[in-house]
Amino acid sequence: MKSFNPSFDGGARKILLIGDIGKAFLDTRAIRDMPYEVCSNIHDAIDIATKNNFKGIGVVMSGASAKLSSSLKILRESCDAKIILLAQMYEEPIAIRLVGSAYNDISVADDYLICPVRPDTFYETVMATQIRRAAESSSSVTIDATIETRIKHLEKLATEDDLTGLKNRRYIWEFSRQIIEHARKENGRVTLLVFDIDDLKNYNDVYGHFAGDEVLKQAAVLMRRCCRGHDVVGRIGGDEFAVVFWDEPQAKPLGTPAKGAERRSAGADHPKEAISIAKRFVSELEKSELSALGGLGPEGKGVLTISGGLASFPRDGSTIQELFQQADKALLEAKRSGKNRIRLVGKPQSDITDIE
Repeated sequence: MKSFNPSFDGGARKILLIGDIGKAFLDTRAIRDMPYEVCSNIHDAIDIATKNNFKGIGVVMSGASAKLSSSLKILRESCDAKIILLAQMYEEPIAIRLVGSAYNDISVADDYLICPVRPDTFYETVMATQIRRAAESSSSVTIDATIETRIKHLEKLATEDDLTGLKNRRYIWEFSRQIIEHARKENGRVTLLVFDIDDLKNYNDVYGHFAGDEVLKQAAVLMRRCCRGHDVVGRIGGDEFAVVFWDEPQAKPLGTPAKGAERRSAGADHPKEAISIAKRFVSELEKSELSALGGLGPEGKGVLTISGGLASFPRDGSTIQELFQQADKALLEAKRSGKNRIRLVGKPQSDITDIE
């Protein structure tokens, strides 16, 4: 018995999947029961796409050619199918750029999904983009956007904190796990900042929980403003936040192996970028008068402060569990030392303001 039976126009047209599907789908066995055709590389897929009328094409980014962008341009010119990128979490910044980039006024990809995904979820995404294309091409077509709306809503619930709009704990944990594995293969570094708002309970007690929520949202806005576009900021519970700093994506072409000369030892210090951003965040907080926050009013005197801890892969830990443990220890030391500071793992007597 087939686990999924989508209704295709006449059942003849298929969806083409390109690359190592084991890196993209939760259940590759289900693909056998669906109208999918699989091709291992994008160069052969271009020829196949030219000769067939596919509804959609899924491209697995992991392990793809270093010239993925140019290959997508050729694929786009070869057929009319919707192109959906299948990306790991750490590949999302690249996927966003590829979806947003244009070649001769034509986008090289239409959408992307974060892996792993279910085969039927991918099919629904293709159908949703088909609906959107129909809406754009004919004003007389009655559009049912239920599928697309449901997918987007579920994705948001699964990955975002509803108060601050930051990524949630589940997303931060899985992203960190994936990016550490990626950094291990590419000899990269990952730095984790864990911080919380000093004395948030007092804000709640004095001004009410609405005011406390405004403090959390203000901290979220400031942190995102200070970070680079590819860094990931999340709220992991209560007044606790986490930021994952990692090497700039596409600093070298996708799929290019790291050179031996670029290897970093386990004794390497925390990336300067992470420390610089943390300093900038603390500075911005010092400029944020509490009276400017909604709900506190003129009685809200003082500034917003945080305490935090920084831990870096591979120096301070080799897994996400170890990095969180080390960062939490540094955070606790910052609290015990008087709050309003960010401590580095292994340097309990100094904080980031002492580092030039």
